[in-house]
Amino acid sequence: MRVILNTGLVRQGYIWVVLVALAPMAPAWAASDSTAADLLSTGFTPVGAERAGNVAGTIPAWTGGAPKTPIAAGARRPDLFGWEAKIATITAQNANQYAANLPAGARALFKKYPDYTMDIYPSHRTASLPPEIYAAIAQNATHAHASPDGIGAGVAGAIGGIPFPIPTDGTQAVWNHLLAFWGAAREVTVSTYVAPGDGSVERTAEYRETTDFPYYYPGATAASMGAYYFKTRREQLAPPARLGEAYIAWQPINTARDHYVAWRYLPGEHRMRKAPSLAYDTPDPDASGFQALDEYYLFFGGPDRYVFKLLGKREMYVPYNENGAYLQSAAALTGPHHANQSHLRYERHRVWVVEGTLAPGQHHVAPRRRLYLDEDTWLAMYTEEWDEDGRLWKFGHAVPYVMADVPAVIIGAQFVYDLVLGGYAYDFAFNDSAAPYRVTAPHTAEMFSPTALAADSTR
Repeated sequence: MRVILNTGLVRQGYIWVVLVALAPMAPAWAASDSTAADLLSTGFTPVGAERAGNVAGTIPAWTGGAPKTPIAAGARRPDLFGWEAKIATITAQNANQYAANLPAGARALFKKYPDYTMDIYPSHRTASLPPEIYAAIAQNATHAHASPDGIGAGVAGAIGGIPFPIPTDGTQAVWNHLLAFWGAAREVTVSTYVAPGDGSVERTAEYRETTDFPYYYPGATAASMGAYYFKTRREQLAPPARLGEAYIAWQPINTARDHYVAWRYLPGEHRMRKAPSLAYDTPDPDASGFQALDEYYLFFGGPDRYVFKLLGKREMYVPYNENGAYLQSAAALTGPHHANQSHLRYERHRVWVVEGTLAPGQHHVAPRRRLYLDEDTWLAMYTEEWDEDGRLWKFGHAVPYVMADVPAVIIGAQFVYDLVLGGYAYDFAFNDSAAPYRVTAPHTAEMFSPTALAADSTR
């Protein structure tokens, strides 16, 4: 098959569509040719977003994002826009006026909880990346392609930046989210909170996390990176009954070629055990059933159980520039039935809407799901999931965190709501951590080995 990328864009209201025509006899990655690279140097940003603002002036032009700004060692990153006044508040009473710019999950929360609100602030396109990441993205635009096992299984030919800045299908866009930049490595202490819907809020877990992204190691190539783009190590700090538990997990760049790797240490057994697959719809044991493992970062792991389609681009009110939320305690941010919305800010941004339906022969407790990917970062701002009865079941939203010192914008913490039963989980929360979220140099390979984890855990 030969894939011809039409360099024109069709504007339909707030939706921009990249037109792709298919003809016989081309490899599946032919759309990532010099045409895609050319688009990045014209009306697009280095990550493939529209450089211009919108016609109404409610979304500004991208002018480079937040400038790189160092922070003192141990200091918390500041609220960049804490001085701003909100320009509107969406309530249950006026939500219908804003419905075209809200996801279905948010509309459901307005109907379920009369006190739910969204404070709207001026929009700021703060997303920026180091120059070497932009250079890698430009390189990926002409080299990234589907793995030999298909795009659902994995990506090949890409390294050090989102692989498909001008995506031609939904799964490419999902890989952009999965491979978005969080730094080459990080260290952070985070907690999980659960509000079961009875008015209580409980911290169900605290753990120390060390994570590396070999995909972003300095000097790495697509050939030298290895089979795994993400490696993480978690050591449980709370509750007391689980103190000392730990696990490691590796995420493959090609799920058809390499398996997910996970090892778990249980103090009572004094040994490491190969863990069941920490992937897909396996429930997160820390989230009391409110979150599955593939809901980390709103969507995580292999996209191979779904066929993802690009539904187009929309202007929506999304959580953004939420540094102020992290200066609040987790207790202040978590309400009895939903987040304390007075501590969250929403801005108007353009997002790609991507919908996944089950691939042939696959099974998942959520046979349909939708992601809303921020055009400036490719990270999901919202996620929605429908159950096997076709009911809108879950709604998740990010709490995006601006790290101007890196520079990068990350998803940060997240809220995941159960719209059927009520209640929610607030996960990856580092509000009350003694040390701020740290982007670090890569760790040694030994850090993520079961032998090292067992040795460290028995000391």
